[in-house]
Amino acid sequence: MDGGGTHRTPEDVFRDFRARRAGMIKALTTDVEKFYQQCDPEKENLCLYGLPNETWEVNLPAEEVPPELPEPALGINFARDGMDEKDWLSLVAVHSDAWLLAVAFYFGARFGFDKDSRKRLFVMINNLPTIYEVVTGTAKKQTKEKTPKSSSKSNKSGTKPPHQPEPNSRGSKMPPPKDEDDSGGEEEEEEEDHENTLCGSCGDNYGQDEFWICCDACETWFHGKCVKITPAKAEHIKHYKCPNCSGSSKRARA
Repeated sequence: MDGGGTHRTPEDVFRDFRARRAGMIKALTTDVEKFYQQCDPEKENLCLYGLPNETWEVNLPAEEVPPELPEPALGINFARDGMDEKDWLSLVAVHSDAWLLAVAFYFGARFGFDKDSRKRLFVMINNLPTIYEVVTGTAKKQTKEKTPKSSSKSNKSGTKPPHQPEPNSRGSKMPPPKDEDDSGGEEEEEEEDHENTLCGSCGDNYGQDEFWICCDACETWFHGKCVKITPAKAEHIKHYKCPNCSGSSKRARA
């Protein structure tokens, strides 16, 4: 984000934060195989960067001193082979969260945000799950705890968006219409279910106009666009495995 003398708002900084966050989440979830390979311990100090176009890169730190932006944690690659993979990814996620906050509040200081603007920015950021929560599944667990349980739900209630089709039809774009005799209370519960369901890749909430697909291995739901699955492609998938589960099984066999 370039200041360029233009007045910036907390919403501008939040959009930058959210885009960088989306890129880093991709690195640690859907693109984890590629990320793992790029973090070669034999290379120099490497950093994970989230970019404003929702992509990521593993690269050397900036040579300029001081750098244009706060720098991420150095040398994430050195610990790759000395830790359990899940623990290593969780550690990178923690450092990534810290870096995103540093960048956001650097922009806040640079653009002269007052107390109310800083608070508004923090509230928007705090309403999103952290990268650590997405990577470790904590966000999904918190969603389950908040989601009201209904006896009319299946035994997988809380692990997938309400009104979704049964496993033989893995994806859905929009919920089917409600029955006419449904009570208003149940409608409110289902609305909260929708709001609390998070994508396992980007960590964003469930959207009624978006296509979703569920992983048969970990029972996590994903936006189709996040895992590159279209509704047409989903029709031909009997047992879907998300990139994270597929990647883990590949390394286990190696």
